[in-house]
Amino acid sequence: MNPLSIADRADIAVLDDEPASLRLLADLLSPHYNVHPFVNGRALLRYVSEGRPVDLVMLDVVMPPPDGYQVCTALRRLPQMEEVPVIFISALESPEDEAKGLALGAVDFVRKPFSAPIVLSRVGHHVRLGRAMRLVMNQNELLDQRVAARTAELAAKNKSLRQALNEITRTQDATIVALSSLAEARDNETGQHIVRTQRYVRALAEAVKGGSGHVGELDGDAVEMLGKSAALHDIGKVAIPDHILLKPGRLTPEEFEIMKTHAEHGRKAIELAESRLGNGSNFLRWAREIAYGHHERWDGQGYPQGLAGAQIPLSARLMAVADVYDALISQRVYKEAMPHAAAVAMILAQRGKQFDPNVVDAFETIADRFADIARELKDPH
Repeated sequence: MNPLSIADRADIAVLDDEPASLRLLADLLSPHYNVHPFVNGRALLRYVSEGRPVDLVMLDVVMPPPDGYQVCTALRRLPQMEEVPVIFISALESPEDEAKGLALGAVDFVRKPFSAPIVLSRVGHHVRLGRAMRLVMNQNELLDQRVAARTAELAAKNKSLRQALNEITRTQDATIVALSSLAEARDNETGQHIVRTQRYVRALAEAVKGGSGHVGELDGDAVEMLGKSAALHDIGKVAIPDHILLKPGRLTPEEFEIMKTHAEHGRKAIELAESRLGNGSNFLRWAREIAYGHHERWDGQGYPQGLAGAQIPLSARLMAVADVYDALISQRVYKEAMPHAAAVAMILAQRGKQFDPNVVDAFETIADRFADIARELKDPH
């Protein structure tokens, strides 16, 4: 890591009530970052409340009140700290402690005693990811302002309306790609997964629309918008620690419980965008439904809510088939790719169990289209 100028460096706030541990972290990080050490939580909270720059916070868990969990909760209540990544420092090793921290909004854990390469890698990754997220949000706000100004101007002059609408669409598409790529960048095995699943969902929605029972839900530009929304189905994975997300083998039950929280993280992230826009966007509604519901099952045995049947939004039922098909036919470090015919047979066998019967029937009629998409967008090996 090349040293940066003071102005270019990220600002890291470190809280630890043990002076030796605090000094060790400060010495490790200071060649690369502007480090702001604190020995108690109240001092840190005063610092950030004054509007001081902070790009990442490291919190010891076990301290005199307020402890790390309490400080994290207080930080998340501050508007300027909503998107700032928090890493917990802890000698605690139980999955319950880690799950509690992640539920409070932390992005990672660093174990005591420290490993210098791991600390630098984790901090560097989350600083870059946090800056990228804030850049995307700032660009979106700027683009929203520009679009609002342009729309008012065009309404007054009554010209170039189509050009402005096309610009908005391109901006939306670029934003979708930027956001979805944040999740994709965390998992180097996803490849073209996002693009393929978008195409699958569009094809499946068209087939369902041509059938019966869902026509009203898929009117107008709904099919195209559903395809765009599908790109954000795993956006919540940005909150899953690397050692779980990138694990090459089967997850333990405790690790799988943490992995399952990506659905909730995705829902919260998209709800935040909805609350800021406040325009009842179908795109964001469908994206939220998909992110939160694509692991639900028709028989009620899925997660996170255990919804069953038509309780599951149609958008999530479509995504469930698309996501599972792509997982089956894709090669991973822990499994070989399944042939198309075997993947189709497995999905058909789950009709009325894991998947909506109507969606499976539509899938069966266009299974060859899924194979064409998979061949066209095959992962490089």
